[in-house]
Amino acid sequence: MPRLPVLSPGNTSRLMTETFRGRNHNHKIGDGEMYETTNLTTDYYPLLASRKKRGTVSTLTNPGGLIEKDALAYAANGSLIYNFDTAHPALTGLSTDTGKVEKQLVGMGAYIIVFPDKMYYNTVDSADKGSLEATWEIEGQVSYAPCDVDGNVYTISSTSDTEPENPQNGDYWINTKDGTLEQYTSSSGLWEQVATVYTKVTFSTQGSAPSMFKEGDGVEISGLYYDDLNGTKYLYGVGGETGVTNDYIVLIGLTEAMTQNSVKVNVERKIPDMDFVIECQNRLWGCKYGMVNGQVINELYCSALGDFKNWRQYQGLSTDSWAASVGSDGVWTGAINYLGHPTFFKENRIHMVTVSQQGAHRVDETICRGVQKGSSKSLQVVGETLYYKSRTDVCGWQAGFPVTISDSFGDQKYSDAVGGVFGTKYYLSMKDSSNNWHLFVYDTGKGLWIREDNLHALCFAKVDDELYCLDVNGKLLALNGTTGTAESTLEWAMETGIMYYEYPDNKYLFRYDIRLNMAAQSTAKIYMEYDSSGNWVESGTISRNGTGTVVIPIRPKRCDHLRMKLSGTGTVKVFSIARTLEVGSDV
Repeated sequence: MPRLPVLSPGNTSRLMTETFRGRNHNHKIGDGEMYETTNLTTDYYPLLASRKKRGTVSTLTNPGGLIEKDALAYAANGSLIYNFDTAHPALTGLSTDTGKVEKQLVGMGAYIIVFPDKMYYNTVDSADKGSLEATWEIEGQVSYAPCDVDGNVYTISSTSDTEPENPQNGDYWINTKDGTLEQYTSSSGLWEQVATVYTKVTFSTQGSAPSMFKEGDGVEISGLYYDDLNGTKYLYGVGGETGVTNDYIVLIGLTEAMTQNSVKVNVERKIPDMDFVIECQNRLWGCKYGMVNGQVINELYCSALGDFKNWRQYQGLSTDSWAASVGSDGVWTGAINYLGHPTFFKENRIHMVTVSQQGAHRVDETICRGVQKGSSKSLQVVGETLYYKSRTDVCGWQAGFPVTISDSFGDQKYSDAVGGVFGTKYYLSMKDSSNNWHLFVYDTGKGLWIREDNLHALCFAKVDDELYCLDVNGKLLALNGTTGTAESTLEWAMETGIMYYEYPDNKYLFRYDIRLNMAAQSTAKIYMEYDSSGNWVESGTISRNGTGTVVIPIRPKRCDHLRMKLSGTGTVKVFSIARTLEVGSDV
């Protein structure tokens, strides 16, 4: 009886993936990681699942920005809309000029402040709104008189360089020799200098000043007869009522009582032009780099305490506004309130301000990866960690040195990043070097990245249980789908990395068993790419009329290595992918 050869059984193994570890776009990735994802989520980790359907709330014309308050506010087509009340815009007259459509919306208390328009709106009192700046040009009669801080005019008994004879108790004398105002006290028989002298400047107008200025404003004044009253000044008093009395302002300075006719005076409350503006510790803070009035400016600013209209209030008090020059080179690329510190970024610097209760604010500098130019909106705080897009990577920062969190992005470069936060998730919309846009989501609790789709976001804002997104086409989207018109279909997909390259021999992959749960009217398809051919071969499909769990058996062909793609529509949860592998010979 002839003897037949004995064949040895192949080296068979069963590989099971039950934990899906997010997107990893490197050439070599681990089991459970995906080379590419579309419209998936980490909400059901360790399962692989499709994200929630988004809602389209509205489509805006000339979209400008979003901000979260007690309700959502957005800028569009020259108006600020609060709580979706389009019939009664919170503000109108916002610029729609090219380059000025995009707005920085900053919240401070109940107020929303709009830059670069320098306008404000009170969300509690809708009548309280207008411009941060004020310009008052007066042409006519101007009168001057020495007064006290409340604007009460002194009666001057003498103006001379020598003491008046036979003074009465309480008489005032302007000492022209020493440039002082003195008051006579009969009990001591001495003239005593008045420590601080004020001037009441009265204009032949009625009601204009109180409608534009208030006591405590820091203003620029020009055109007054006395030079000491011109320049950057503090208003100690403002008064006047329509049809009752002339307007007046009270300034520090000693003047003789006099009246001028046909005088042109200008009073301005100005706000510096700023690259970025934030709120921190009941002040607005800003930064500016560039040419201003023929001078190179590289400065930080803050408003007076509790007063976003005043940036030139200098009284030597802890509540004053503040400005400081910065020595580091380069443009400002972003700003944020981080853990109660105004924090400003350049591409290679972080400047953090320590706010002093005495007004002596200190600027600290860290030389490290800062925010990439054009990615200022990537600055977002999740938990206690600040995340942002640098020139080379995505960073997490906790006031020390930044740490890279985007190792899984491979060698692709990104720019123009815009970030948002919902719960423990960091949303990041940015474009790659081929100008293709992507929306990535980083689950900070799990340390996993997912790519959702090609959404080009302009800004995000979280209100209650919803994360709103304004996209480049003007669509206002509710990413959690709690409001708006839901997407009609949701297409999802995942691609594995190259599998089995670690074995030098050819392989028989006997079987793929994919266990998943699909909702009604959902479909799923499986594709295989063999030996990096670039061709995806459809290898199986399934559709369901009802919710249930199915197992899809797939039999790939013999190859050196392969990739798998799973795609579909509807709602899906993938529990596991099992593979039965036999390693063959090298032929």
